[in-house]
Amino acid sequence: MAAADSVRSTPRTYGNWRQPASAGIAGLGTLGTMIMMGGLVVTLIATMAGGLIGAVISMTIVGITLLMLMTKDKHGQSSLQRLSTRIGWQRAKMAKHNIYRSGPLGRTPWGKFQLPGLAAASQLSEYQDSYGRPFALLFYPSTRHFTVVINAEPDGASLVDEDQVDNWVAHWGQWLASLGHEPGVVAASVTVESAPDTGIRLRREVTHNTQDGTPAIARAMLAEVIQTYPEGSALVSARVALTFKGTDRQGKRRKEEDMGRELASRLPALTQSLNSTGAGAARPVTAQELCETVRIAYDPAAAVLIDEARSQGMSPDLQWTDVGPAAAQSFWDKYRHDSAWSVTWQMTQASRGEVFSSVLSQLVAPHPDIDRKRVTLLYRPLDAATSARMVEADKRNASFRATASARPSARSLAEARAADRTAMEEARGAGLVNFGMVVTGTVMSAEQLPDMIAAIDNLGATARVLLRPAYGSQDSAFVAALPLGVVLQSHLSVPAGIREAL
Repeated sequence: MAAADSVRSTPRTYGNWRQPASAGIAGLGTLGTMIMMGGLVVTLIATMAGGLIGAVISMTIVGITLLMLMTKDKHGQSSLQRLSTRIGWQRAKMAKHNIYRSGPLGRTPWGKFQLPGLAAASQLSEYQDSYGRPFALLFYPSTRHFTVVINAEPDGASLVDEDQVDNWVAHWGQWLASLGHEPGVVAASVTVESAPDTGIRLRREVTHNTQDGTPAIARAMLAEVIQTYPEGSALVSARVALTFKGTDRQGKRRKEEDMGRELASRLPALTQSLNSTGAGAARPVTAQELCETVRIAYDPAAAVLIDEARSQGMSPDLQWTDVGPAAAQSFWDKYRHDSAWSVTWQMTQASRGEVFSSVLSQLVAPHPDIDRKRVTLLYRPLDAATSARMVEADKRNASFRATASARPSARSLAEARAADRTAMEEARGAGLVNFGMVVTGTVMSAEQLPDMIAAIDNLGATARVLLRPAYGSQDSAFVAALPLGVVLQSHLSVPAGIREAL
């Protein structure tokens, strides 16, 4: 045996992802520091105008504001952010914006089962790409965004060599980095959904392939398989959504037909490049398939009806105005929609340190306490110019926080070193991508909610990520977890830049 063969290679690890933070004093960001300095100026003016009483009043107001900005929980949310979220939820609840009733007898004026919330104004059309494959095209008029959805059939990592998995991860990183050079790409998302298998597809496949004259013992065995195999089995699907902006380089709005023709020529290359990432045979999702996916997400009980219709050779003719829920109600920490209950979590902190490529395997895998589970990774690719500017700014801010104190903490020093490594990797040609994660768990009854919540909390710990329920915005987070390409940053009342500067 050669000496090289006896050496066992060390498993590859991944990490060095960072959450950029602005520089400031005493743990405050740039905007928080400006508020503190402005508060001191206001206090001086109040002292000159109102004497001691004015100084005490202004100092109290400024002190309470700064205290609410500096007091943060483990998710990085300040007391001011939590208070504003609670106020916004109470206002929406008083206006009954959390209640949705559609259909001919509903509260909506259009009388159809239109999608609620962020996807209410979306429009669906269908085109054909250069290979003659039909694909669905979603259009959001408020943001002028266009979205195409790609269906992937990942092979999984079972019985696969580590070298092959490392190659898949490397090609996936290259694919994400290439999106920064793709014209017009705003965001991308990957949705992995696990759901119970109804068994109808298995029965149809066995029935169609059973020949006359088959031995009785073989027929009995197949009948037993049809009856017992669907119990405990799960159906796992993966979809990639790509969102493009509907304006050209001069800022001129583009028509839906023009975007359809352009994306028809670009989709073959995008789907082909996914094959090397372990996504399997990638193909565009048709309008009918997307309608069925969204319909089942809001009403899981419809999955059996759709599978039965397909087993009988009939394709359900669903329109985009028929896929929304007939009734939905958003609560502070859960979401009721048609025949199911859902809770959605958002990732507030990625796994710290270095992790293996299988860190999310248990989170995306089916779970017996969760009827349906969607794990959606949200990506916002950045172009080369923006990436260089961001990493240099983050490097300066991290260095400022590390040198602002005579005895800096170990975490500040580690962040400064990580920012330096990120800047060096970007200078060598690496891409920069902002990412997040949304997890949705769905059960069929309210009694199952405690078990599902406990299961998601445990799965988040195994994935080494910090998950927080989307309090006060469960309906919007539910839409974000669907493979619809909704860009949340475009719908925030407070821009993301201001949030980060706080």
